[in-house]
Amino acid sequence: MIKVNDLTHDYGHNRGVFDVTFEVSPGETLGFLGPNGAGKSTTMRHLMGFSKPQRGSVSIAGLDCTDKSSEIMKKVGYLPGEVALPDGLDGYGFIKMMQGMRKTKNDENVKALLERFRLDPKGNVKRMSIGEKRKLAVVAAFMDDPDVLLLDEPTSGLDPLMQEEFIAFIREQKKKGRTILLSSHIFSEVEALCDRIAIIKEGRLVSTVTAAEIAHGLHNIMTVSFESKKDYDAFLTSPLDVREHDKKSLKCSVVVDDEQINDFINAVSGKRIKSFDEHSVTLEEYFMHYYKTDKKFGGMSYA
Repeated sequence: MIKVNDLTHDYGHNRGVFDVTFEVSPGETLGFLGPNGAGKSTTMRHLMGFSKPQRGSVSIAGLDCTDKSSEIMKKVGYLPGEVALPDGLDGYGFIKMMQGMRKTKNDENVKALLERFRLDPKGNVKRMSIGEKRKLAVVAAFMDDPDVLLLDEPTSGLDPLMQEEFIAFIREQKKKGRTILLSSHIFSEVEALCDRIAIIKEGRLVSTVTAAEIAHGLHNIMTVSFESKKDYDAFLTSPLDVREHDKKSLKCSVVVDDEQINDFINAVSGKRIKSFDEHSVTLEEYFMHYYKTDKKFGGMSYA
């Protein structure tokens, strides 16, 4: 439903997106996880046709996002990261303007959204709080009940209660089979909503993980300390991926995925062990690995 192939747009000074490739299947929610400036909003703007790729292509429902941007706007619910509203309009005026641009009208759905997110749209948009502007943008994005949603930092500016309400609302949209690309820097948000999560750094995708991997633990770190140097040395010769070891304490840490459990058991079998600890890597820990300047994660390097 959403296809990004080799998307590149270099704004200079390491700003932009570079060789970004991913797809979002019908009914799937893909999380775009990264800090501000990582390239999330830039990718969204290309999908909306606001920017043209220097290289590569972007499409939604088979429509090229650059050539068919007006059609894309009618099919997609877009919630921008930064909400900029025009002067001289109240909330109702803004909603009517958006309906005119999309050539649609669904007043019943608008009313339901205003009630759900507790927004009174009568006031001038320029005098609205950040939270009120965000709610108005949410109403505009969802008022036509679109099948495809591009949500850029969707809960930014919402108070905690409204954040919970929005997450519940997105869960309902998922049940309806919506296709969603959701960018965020909030781990709990992407874990709660996304089927897959793509980590983006400095405009490049560096890793993609599934919800099942997150729930199960992205990696298992086994830390073992031995009674003797002989057992310690023998363990170091095992085929396991030893990421950290200390000959003074006779301690080793290894990454053991599910298919390597038997190898780990064989490696420690018959050896005298002083202590043992198992730790499952969380999404936040996995993410922070990519953003630590020394390329270290929990004292260990990860590929």
